[in-house]
Amino acid sequence: MIARFVVLIAMLGALVAPTYAQSNFEIRAIYAAILDHETGELLYSKDGDVAMAPSSMSKLMTALMVFEALERGELTMETTLPVSEEAWRRGGAASGSSTMFLEVNSRASVADLLRGIIVQSGNDACIVVAEALGGSEQNFAMMMTERAQELGLESANFANSTGWPDPEHRISAIDLARLTRHIIAEHPQYFSLYGEEEFTYNGIRQFNRNPLLGLFVGADGMKTGRTDDAGYGLTATAERDGVRRIVVFNGMDSERDRASEAERLMRAALTEFRVDTIVEAGTLVGDAEVYLGQSAIVPLQVTETLDIGGHRRDLDAFTAEVVYDGPLNAPVAAGTIVGRLEVSLPDGRSQSVPLAAAETVERKGALGRAGAALARLIRGG
Repeated sequence: MIARFVVLIAMLGALVAPTYAQSNFEIRAIYAAILDHETGELLYSKDGDVAMAPSSMSKLMTALMVFEALERGELTMETTLPVSEEAWRRGGAASGSSTMFLEVNSRASVADLLRGIIVQSGNDACIVVAEALGGSEQNFAMMMTERAQELGLESANFANSTGWPDPEHRISAIDLARLTRHIIAEHPQYFSLYGEEEFTYNGIRQFNRNPLLGLFVGADGMKTGRTDDAGYGLTATAERDGVRRIVVFNGMDSERDRASEAERLMRAALTEFRVDTIVEAGTLVGDAEVYLGQSAIVPLQVTETLDIGGHRRDLDAFTAEVVYDGPLNAPVAAGTIVGRLEVSLPDGRSQSVPLAAAETVERKGALGRAGAALARLIRGG
């Protein structure tokens, strides 16, 4: 049978606090996620795992493909790439889309194209790099999807390089946050581009649409998005006092709503959410019953440190349970995984870590086993 025991307050010390009400933290956006940059812990999700239309936030993946080509030496920042009629027609001013105003049959440097993608959200710049790296935008989109899957972004499927509406063009808010974390951690030499507030190309000055830049202390990236179907969205990051958070949300009704929600959500991410070490590897958290053992119980030890992120009120009200299939049959060797510690938060999320026997319990001798069998028979077991 399954033996389930609630871990008492004394077992985990001061980390287990009296139960409070769930935080009930809410956001008006349809999709949202908050990620801790250092640990990668998910702090908050509102349908954050649902594949959504990311609009121009998908240009994070487009830029990553360029960063990796730079790392491989296939491009340099000084390399110039041709502007095809396709890039000019579909991504230029005449298309009614975001553009960096590239001229047809001209050439643009990778440095300028990256700023066109990141600062100006230029669709024309995206198509130029897509054609250069993939031969065609369609092939480049397949490369984007393949690379995203390699990075573990399982919800990602890209139909183009720009975020132009397409029913097959999807990625979740959580995966956008993870993609942002990857860019910051693995390509710091290019990360500063996301904090640039304006860029002038072809004599036309354009401003970064990220509403947090220059207004929210510590904000230094990443990318806005907007289409009629998806609404207004933002992938953003900010750092204060050595703590960096990544926020993604999508589905706002207006640019004004996006700006106000961006500030509210990022402020909360930095002040109301945290990552706690619930229990460290090696901690003894309880005992398991042992049948026919020279000892009737064996202490259980956590094998991995368990960190959980969430709203401070939820983290102050977690519950923990030791779960094992018992009683265990002797002999039990020290280090054998025999159960798990389950930790649950009021917001419905839960995580678990394996539990191992902390000591070896030998099997009773023949006389002891006979006595145990007789006792069990008398009890009707």
